[in-house]
Amino acid sequence: MVGLMMNYPLTVSAMLRRADTFFREKQIVSRRPDRSLQRLSYGELIAHAKQLALALDHLGVRPGDRVATLAWNHAQHLEAYFAVPTMGAVLHTLNPRLHPDDLSYIVGDAGDSVLLVDQSLLPLVAQIPSAACLRHVIVMQRTEGLPSNVLDYDELLASADLRRHEYYDSAEEDACSMCYTSGTTGRPKGVVYSHRALTLHSMASAMVDGLAIAEADTILPAVPMFHVNAWGLPYTATFVGANQVLTGPHLDPDSLLELLASERVTLTGGVPTVWLRVLETLDAEPDRYDLRSLRMILSGGSAAPPSMIRAFQERHALPVLQAWGMTETTPMGAVGHLLSSERAQPADVRYEHRAKQGLPMPFVEVRARNVDGLVPWDGEAVGELEVRGPWVARAYVGESDSDDRFTDDGWFRTGDVVAIAENGRIDLRDRMKDLVKSGGEWISSVALENALMGHPAVAEAAVFAVDHPTWDQRPLAAVVLRSGHRATEQELRDYLRPQFAKWSLPDAVIFVDQIPRTSAGKFQKSALRERFRDHYANAAGSHNEQRPGART
Repeated sequence: MVGLMMNYPLTVSAMLRRADTFFREKQIVSRRPDRSLQRLSYGELIAHAKQLALALDHLGVRPGDRVATLAWNHAQHLEAYFAVPTMGAVLHTLNPRLHPDDLSYIVGDAGDSVLLVDQSLLPLVAQIPSAACLRHVIVMQRTEGLPSNVLDYDELLASADLRRHEYYDSAEEDACSMCYTSGTTGRPKGVVYSHRALTLHSMASAMVDGLAIAEADTILPAVPMFHVNAWGLPYTATFVGANQVLTGPHLDPDSLLELLASERVTLTGGVPTVWLRVLETLDAEPDRYDLRSLRMILSGGSAAPPSMIRAFQERHALPVLQAWGMTETTPMGAVGHLLSSERAQPADVRYEHRAKQGLPMPFVEVRARNVDGLVPWDGEAVGELEVRGPWVARAYVGESDSDDRFTDDGWFRTGDVVAIAENGRIDLRDRMKDLVKSGGEWISSVALENALMGHPAVAEAAVFAVDHPTWDQRPLAAVVLRSGHRATEQELRDYLRPQFAKWSLPDAVIFVDQIPRTSAGKFQKSALRERFRDHYANAAGSHNEQRPGART
């Protein structure tokens, strides 16, 4: 027997029609390159999106064609978020922080036909060889005259007759948008999201045990719109009718805090490195910004230091919610809310829970596997996290074997090393590529750097593996001190000593002015490994002259 429900497709068009029907007066605020603010209603933005769809159709864009963007967070980028999928084409966000060679590979691999680009990023386009194959380049955020070989965004929209607009009748399984991984372990890989995946992801994000995003909220993505669709926040906010605040190219702490305060933002999301800098600014001037409207800081992309979560809460009354996800999971996979049974526990225990990655989102299933098979859910045994669900990738663009990232029974292998508690809470221990193997023992770089960032003098810390002549590898810590603070190598090692076995302590701590970042804003440990690869080359034994595997 078959159910007798309507076959109503879950599509971005349906999401946009809802916003167009119920939320036309809600606001989108964008910061321009000159720092001035642009204010649009949803009704105005949706009209622009329809005009853009008509203009792209006139330029020859057809269903299934890839339309790329190379842009910061602003209203015109958001218009493309909806114009492209609702005409049956595929939105492809490009990351301007990538090397031009990587961008050239990505544009060619995706088969992009049209590029929407901020004028400030036009010089980067000139460095992308494959961009010569694009049929059209359209310039947004225009600030001066344009070259003759590009099109003006505003002029294209002005030429479109809104009366001719019709939504394309997409199937929910059709491609909607695509993003590429950062390529830290090889060539970037393309992930293609379906309309169904994005719609279900938005619905789950809006749930109370997701991000609880509602019409009354004002959302500011501090994560770029070119990074996994800004974690889906623009789609979820539009779906429920929340106000949106977009930062433009200005992501420094003061610019973020100014918008959070002036626009009375209720929820914001970004990577821990962004929030560590914001925390330092707030600590220096705790009364400068009125953030009483802010109900949640979402942190994801890498593990948030427990000390950061505690500092925001106890020094500034700002709750930090940790979430886990990847490009391949659209990206939200788990959210770190406290369970009802955990809320009455002592503060130290609650912070310990909040520093973990939390429960899987509805419809996302998890398991972990090591060389001996699936690991038990006991909070202790560790293995590589595997996931499956309706917004989890099943393959990469153009890769038949998908680089062994998928199991024989169809689960995605994340590359994250985790323990899973009996209640299902995920505890990220490290990335497999960042584990330090020393004398036959595994050392978690994440645990060490999170502990280091609990020291009052430490602003940031990254721990990484360096080859060692005796022990195969040993951990090395790179530390950035907070402004006006001092600490010695021995002081930091002594600070770690009560928390870790002696053999797992870094043999050395180096002080640096800054830690290199990946294109997604995470610590770029590969650059640190290359820079300091010979640091232990002439070492004999270890710092403590003890076999790493001998526990003390």
